[in-house]
Amino acid sequence: MKLYYAPGTCAVACWIALEWAGAEFEVIRADYASETFRRVNPLAMVPALDIGGPRVMTQSDAILTYIADMHPDAQLGADDDVQGRFEFAETMAFLTGDFHPAFWPFFTPQRYTTNHTPQALDDVRAAAHARIDRVMQHLDRLIGQGSHVYRERRTAADAYAFVMTRWTGKLTKTWKDYPGVARFYARMEQDPTVRDVLRRST
Repeated sequence: MKLYYAPGTCAVACWIALEWAGAEFEVIRADYASETFRRVNPLAMVPALDIGGPRVMTQSDAILTYIADMHPDAQLGADDDVQGRFEFAETMAFLTGDFHPAFWPFFTPQRYTTNHTPQALDDVRAAAHARIDRVMQHLDRLIGQGSHVYRERRTAADAYAFVMTRWTGKLTKTWKDYPGVARFYARMEQDPTVRDVLRRST
């Protein structure tokens, strides 16, 4: 099994989850511009997980759920009840559909305007802050008084949220400004597996 990743991306969350699960896998740093990687994933995006099938697996939330399903003893997925499965799916959908896209205008402002002057790009980045703050507030509410994203236990959602939460370090309002997120972040930073993956994935 091969995981294609790039430093600082959501693919690092998949790496963390694979380590938590005790899976046997190889990591390969992707070169987005290379024809070799485009043959692996025509979207030229990470993560991509090659399990030897007809095509690689893509999309962070799908891969993380797959890891949890394939390694049930690690208990990285939803609790086995209807409400629990919904809450986990809802959390993963929030991280994929709301949390992650909130950062896109900040990191790639040229996608959101036809005016590529420095001032116009700065305006797009500035507009992203309110959206990022909104999703960070929601993540803070999900964590509540605990230190996990889902039902106060470690799941793949923790790895996913943590990797993206780190991106706020580039903003004026960071993860430190949200009490629940700050508690969650501090716990994740102390996880030996997380620390090892962050060191190796740079």
